[in-house]
Amino acid sequence: MTMPIKRLRTLLAVSAVLNIFLLGAIGGGAYRWIEKQKADALAQQRGLRFAAAELPQARRDQLRDALRQTRRETLPLILSARSGRIDVVQALQSPQFDRAALDAALARTRDADMAVRARVEGTVADFAATLDAGERMKLVDALQRHGPLHVGPAPKK
Repeated sequence: MTMPIKRLRTLLAVSAVLNIFLLGAIGGGAYRWIEKQKADALAQQRGLRFAAAELPQARRDQLRDALRQTRRETLPLILSARSGRIDVVQALQSPQFDRAALDAALARTRDADMAVRARVEGTVADFAATLDAGERMKLVDALQRHGPLHVGPAPKK
């Protein structure tokens, strides 16, 4: 039993249209998925280097250089905070729990972390003082979206 040529051509045309539609749908869906992944990754990026992304390249470089210099200067504090966290873990893992040792390690870590934070915030404040009003508004907006000024949703009561 053979199909008439006209019917076979019609079936082939319908099959081709369906295949093209399916390929387009798969391609469009993949494109949208990839773009959503990129957008989600950008939204999750936090930190000062992402907060300066909307500023001109020269300003971004200026902030990056200032933050690098601050990092170099605060390296002993950063290492002290790291060492303190290791001491906290060791104090918690110790078979003989020593609350005084834990409290001392926590205090040392907290003090070092706060000193680093104060230096970084001072660097950002110094940088902000060099910006014009428009650039400063871009920085504030980005700091609220991506940086340390991000508030997030209000907690539920």
